Amino acid sequence: MGDSRHIRSIAVDAMGADKGCSEILTGVKLALDQYADLNLITVVGPKNILCEEANKIGILDRIEIEDAPEVVGMDEKPLDSVKRKKNSSMMRGIELVKLKKSDLFLSCGNTGVLMAGSTLKLRPLTLLKKPALASVIPTREHHFILIDAGANPDSTAIQMLHNGILGSSYAEFGLGISNPRVGLLTIGTEKGKGNELVSKAHELYLKENHQLNYIGLMEGFQVFENHCDVVVCDGFTGNIVLKVAEGLFEMLKNYVKNELEATFRNRLGAFLSMPAYNNIKERLNPELYGGAPLMGLGGYVMKAHGASNRYHIKNALRISGEVVKHDLNKHIINKLESMHPNLAVVQ
Repeated sequence: MGDSRHIRSIAVDAMGADKGCSEILTGVKLALDQYADLNLITVVGPKNILCEEANKIGILDRIEIEDAPEVVGMDEKPLDSVKRKKNSSMMRGIELVKLKKSDLFLSCGNTGVLMAGSTLKLRPLTLLKKPALASVIPTREHHFILIDAGANPDSTAIQMLHNGILGSSYAEFGLGISNPRVGLLTIGTEKGKGNELVSKAHELYLKENHQLNYIGLMEGFQVFENHCDVVVCDGFTGNIVLKVAEGLFEMLKNYVKNELEATFRNRLGAFLSMPAYNNIKERLNPELYGGAPLMGLGGYVMKAHGASNRYHIKNALRISGEVVKHDLNKHIINKLESMHPNLAVVQ
């Protein structure tokens, strides 16, 4: 997986989550208790509020607090918020990465504002135009990376190719998957199926796949069948896939729970089968991968779900540590530079 890099500091946005800063700080405590290499976490937000909450939770002496009096709302327009709220917890967190005071910034806040602010302040890597969100999706037999999961809804073919490079680098050097398989999501693998964007991207993959283990086009029903390790799509499609998968998991979990509690016989059967149910829940639990890195920028940013609980935050910090330790940008740049020169030109 390559050389390991020391983690200096990870910054966390305390004000972006639906469940409030107390839940975020509790997640930080869980991460500090469990992961020894997370030596320093800087929590960003209104100092008076964070000091009070951190003292209640018992971690005031274990964290640093970066004062940021403003908060970005979920309904705010990206560029407007970036310009007006320069002292928000989100903008200050990104600034910490830009100034190299923190290795990575984690936020549960407004995705559009996080994307815009990170792109403006950290700038895309030299050969890229826009970043992409790489979300890890657990399945029964393995897990795969969905990229782009919502950062860039209007992708070009060259950006779809770059998404494959970003996702492949994350799978290999962040998650330890050897020679990750890359597939391009479409509505059918027969000739002529799919839209113009997918067709153009497919041609680029076929032309330049010596840098990627590209296995070709794939359909939606193959996504959860261990067909590939990196599922590439535009951000519009990817965000829909991600939210449908999350909603389906919650629906099935609640449905099974209600059925198992419906009658005495069902409850007895559930008790006897509890080890199997717990194994399934643990394997498919979305909390295992609580954050998605915003890949392709000149600094590391991690996006967590707005509804994240303490366990999402804990695991998002675990993933954040892996991203920093394995210095993913170094591997991404090496892959981009080794591609055909024409593909390095932003289109």
